[in-house]
Amino acid sequence: MMDNVKETVIEILKDLTGEDFSENLDENLYDSALLDSMGTVQLLLELQDQLGIEAPVSEFDRNEWDTPAKIIEKVEAMKQ
Repeated sequence: MMDNVKETVIEILKDLTGEDFSENLDENLYDSALLDSMGTVQLLLELQDQLGIEAPVSEFDRNEWDTPAKIIEKVEAMKQ
């Protein structure tokens, strides 16, 4: 089940950024300008659609979501 979350997050990020992070889960998405506020909103909407997690933008803390690894961790914690 957990691998599914990882694969889904990587797929969503690939769609949004054009980059494949499967080998680079610690890339900082904001420092490298791969995600901006618009991308963040799209990311959260996709996570909600595909994984059924509620992640309101109002509670979004960029520092907790700035790498693929952290996004996967957050989503897994929210799904429990």
